[in-house]
Amino acid sequence: MRDLPSIRRNPVLLTLPAVLLLLVALGYPLAQVVARSFTDPEAGLGNYVWFFSRPVNLTVFRRTFEVSGWVTLICLVLAYPYAWLMTAVGPRVRLLMVLCVLVPFWVSGVVRTLAWVILLQDSGVINRMVMALGFEKLRLIRTQTGVIIGMTQVLLPFMIMPLYAVMRGIDLRLLQAARSLGARPFLAFLQIYLPLSLPGVLAGAVIVFILGLGFYITPALLGGPRATMLSTLAQQQVLQQLNWGKGGAMGVILLVSTLVLLAVAARLTRRRYRIAGGSK
Repeated sequence: MRDLPSIRRNPVLLTLPAVLLLLVALGYPLAQVVARSFTDPEAGLGNYVWFFSRPVNLTVFRRTFEVSGWVTLICLVLAYPYAWLMTAVGPRVRLLMVLCVLVPFWVSGVVRTLAWVILLQDSGVINRMVMALGFEKLRLIRTQTGVIIGMTQVLLPFMIMPLYAVMRGIDLRLLQAARSLGARPFLAFLQIYLPLSLPGVLAGAVIVFILGLGFYITPALLGGPRATMLSTLAQQQVLQQLNWGKGGAMGVILLVSTLVLLAVAARLTRRRYRIAGGSK
């Protein structure tokens, strides 16, 4: 038999086109951003010293993590029962629920955010309903609350799908067995179902939190000066003030923070599986 071609003997070669595309489309621009953060307007760590020495920058940095944390928590609270219900209903209802999750992906993020601008404005639908019930008008637009609402709606599917992927593999007969042995439903949920669903919780939380850190459109349209996030601040430095070095430094700081979070999440995941494997 003749020798197989080298590309079949070494499947890694099949990944070269994708790797080259990533290097050109992502790696080169990223390298330029990192380089400018250290060289523009002059070589050194001046842009990073400027960032960490300005209280407003640190406030925006803290707010970015705070907003992402709140969005992650709200998405988890809303997505967990929805994903559980997807595993408990019949095939037709499940298909309808999946479509409800996927439909927002078919609409532009700008369009969805503009819809929230209409809903949250002072004379919008929400405030009209609130005032019709006899309450005072709510301040929702140009606030951090409005940003959290808009981001939650956009990121909710990214929490639902990982939860559903894990929950559909959980054998519900385990809960029935626990109840038949005298465990109360809530106790059976806490001790059996919740631990088994934690991988989906962790996966969804990491995805939502990291995506939230880099959000730009929603904070820019729904937020105000007191709801500015790091991505918006970087955009202002680059496009309005032409400070490529300072904007690049913000991007690098956000990237490093994301990588650290991914490393911590991966370590926690490995530790959990190591503990679970040792307890068997």
